[in-house]
Amino acid sequence: MAGTHGDRVTESPVPDGAEPGPVADGAKPGPGGDGAEPGRGADGAVPGAALLRLVDVMDTLRVNCPWDAKQTHESLAPYLLEECYEALEALEDGDPAALRDELGDVLLQVVFHARVAAERTDGTGFTIDDVATGIVDKLIRRHPHVFSDVKVSGAEDVKRNWDAIKAAERGGREGALPTALGSVPFGQPALSLAAQLQRRAGRAGAPVELTDLPAGPAAGPGGPARRGGPAACG
Repeated sequence: MAGTHGDRVTESPVPDGAEPGPVADGAKPGPGGDGAEPGRGADGAVPGAALLRLVDVMDTLRVNCPWDAKQTHESLAPYLLEECYEALEALEDGDPAALRDELGDVLLQVVFHARVAAERTDGTGFTIDDVATGIVDKLIRRHPHVFSDVKVSGAEDVKRNWDAIKAAERGGREGALPTALGSVPFGQPALSLAAQLQRRAGRAGAPVELTDLPAGPAAGPGGPARRGGPAACG
């Protein structure tokens, strides 16, 4: 595992007295398994409880481990990219056990960067809770058919709503690129950049002969469209 050392963090039991987190207004709680109490797994564990243990372990490492203590966003950046590629490789290899392991490595990078950011005192810092709150709020805003009273007829309506809401959110940012390109990271490798631009062009209404191109190596099995859903768009 790149960017880490020692034994991997393992799941911890649910803390005494822990309760399932609240379900957002309008949403239905997920199934907890056969015979399980709603909001809990079949073993009675609260989903996500081990994440609290991960945050606690990261805090301990940041204070007590010399290697972890000296890391910065910049020094961790290569590992963030590397772990994402390793997770993608496990996915494309069809190896569920490896995918679970690599997703843990990606999650560690998220928690690590948040821990580094939490130490800043110049007003630019943020915590892991800020990160989680940000994505929760985004998901609720961009799924009004789940959390509000918007009606959709299928997945295509969901994508159109997502893109429209995203464009509205970005529209007020001064100096922003046109919305079709506004969140494209141009520093990514050329092939993955081409695949992302191809997807954006298709959603923006470019002629099909320009967007319906053969899948290249950056797209992997199944072609670019497999990563074109709302949750992949940022």
